[in-house]
Amino acid sequence: MRTAKLFATCVFLTMMTPCLTLAQKTKEKTVRQELSQARSLIKSAKYADAEKLLKPLLKDSANRENRRIYQAWFDAVRGQYDQANERMYLKQKQDTAEFFNITRRLFTVAEALDSVEMRPDQKGRVVMESRTKHSAQLHPLRANLFGAGNFHLRKSNWQEAFDYMETYIDCARQPLFSVYAYDSTDSRMPEAAYWATYAGYKKQDAVLTLRYRHLALRDSARAAFTLQYVAEARRWLNDDELYLATLQEGFRRFPQFSYFFPRLVDYYNARGQYNCALAVADSALAINDSSTLYLFAKSSALLQLQRYGECINYSEKLISINDSLPEVYYNAGTAYAYIAERFAGKRERKQMRANYQKAQAHMERYRALKPDELQKWGPALYRIYLNLNLGKQFDEIDRLLKEK
Repeated sequence: MRTAKLFATCVFLTMMTPCLTLAQKTKEKTVRQELSQARSLIKSAKYADAEKLLKPLLKDSANRENRRIYQAWFDAVRGQYDQANERMYLKQKQDTAEFFNITRRLFTVAEALDSVEMRPDQKGRVVMESRTKHSAQLHPLRANLFGAGNFHLRKSNWQEAFDYMETYIDCARQPLFSVYAYDSTDSRMPEAAYWATYAGYKKQDAVLTLRYRHLALRDSARAAFTLQYVAEARRWLNDDELYLATLQEGFRRFPQFSYFFPRLVDYYNARGQYNCALAVADSALAINDSSTLYLFAKSSALLQLQRYGECINYSEKLISINDSLPEVYYNAGTAYAYIAERFAGKRERKQMRANYQKAQAHMERYRALKPDELQKWGPALYRIYLNLNLGKQFDEIDRLLKEK
C-alpha cells in the first residue's frame, strides 16, 4: 500500500512539472509584454500611464529583483519629473505638492534599484549598472526634498514634512550617494534633522520626535528648541528619568531659555525635592539676580523648606521689583503666619501679634489680587483673624468657608 502511494505521488509530480514550467513561462511572457508596453508608453511620453502599468508587477515577489522593471519605473517617474519641471519653468499650471511627490518617488525608485543591483547574481557577481548615472542625476535634485519639507511645514502637514526631511537625511546612508559623503559635506543635514524633529513634535509623535535628535542637536542655532521637543517626547513616553535628564541638560546649556527652568523646578517640587529646586533657583539667580521668575522660585522653595525668614526676604525683594505678583504675597503671608505660630504659648505676644499683622497685610493683598482663590486665602485669613481677635473679619471668612 505504501509503495503504491509513493508511486502515485511520483506520477502526480511528473505530470505537474510540465504544467508548472508552462505556467512560469506564461508568467514571464506576460511580464515581458507588460514591460515592453511600458517602454512604448515611455517613448510616447505617457509616463504616468507607464508607471501605473509597472507598479503592479512589483507586487509579485518573483519580480522584485527584476532590474529592468525598476529601470523602466525610474524612467517613467523621471519623465513625469521633467514634464512637471518644465510646466513650472513655463509658469504653467502645476500642483507643487505633486511635483515634490514625484521628486521623492525618483529617489525611492533609484534607491530600490540600487539595492537590487547590490545583490550578487548566481555566480556571486555584483554588477552596478545604474549607480553612477542615477546618483549624478539625483544629486542636483536633492535640494528639492529639503524645499518640499519646508513647503509642508508651512502648510502644517507634519507627517509629509517629516517624510521629506527624512528622505533628505537618509540619502547620507544610502550607498547610491556614498560618493557625495553627505554626512561630512552637507552643512544643512543638522537643519533638516531639526525640522524633522519639529514636525514630529508638532504631530505629537514621540518616536518621530526622537528619531533624529542627535543630528538635530548639531544645529546650534536651534539646539534649545530641539531639547525642548525631546523633553516633551520623553514626557509623552512617561520616561521620568530621561525627561529629567533632558531638562537638566537644557537648563545647563540654556539657563535663560524659557522652557527648562520652570519645568525643572516644577519637577522637583512635585516630588518634594525642595533642596534641588532651591539649587536650580540659585543657579539661575547667579545669572540674573533680578528675575522675578527666579526670585519667586527661590521664595517658594524656601517656604517649603521652612526657612521662613529667608523666604520673607526674597519675597519682599520680589515685591519691591514687581508689586503685582499674587503668589509672592501668599508666600510672604504664609511665612509670617508660621513665624507667628512659633511665638504661640510663649511670652512674646508682641512678636506673635506683629507677625500675624504682617501676615494679614500680605494675605489680604493676595486676596485682592486673587479673589477666586478662596481655598488658599480663606483658611489662612481664618487663622490670622482668629489669632488677632478680629471678630468682624473672622465672621466673614467663617461664613465664606461654610458656604463653600
